[in-house]
Amino acid sequence: MDKKIELYTWSYCPFCQNAKKLLDKKGYKYEEHVLDNNEEKRLELKTKTGQGTVPYVFIDGELIGGFDNLKEMDDKGRL
Repeated sequence: MDKKIELYTWSYCPFCQNAKKLLDKKGYKYEEHVLDNNEEKRLELKTKTGQGTVPYVFIDGELIGGFDNLKEMDDKGRL
């Protein structure tokens, strides 16, 4: 079963780059939304999720957190 993965990132964020590298390494397809010039969307995500930093990683519509959460899922074999 394919997972729908969405990333909300900043192009210059090392944690965002690491999240993309991990997903690429695992062969997962994902949709990236770059927030560089979209402060309104970033604030909307922050308000909606309570998470103040990027990346925002959603799997099947559910926020799993940022890169550390994604890495932890992978380490536990849950990705």
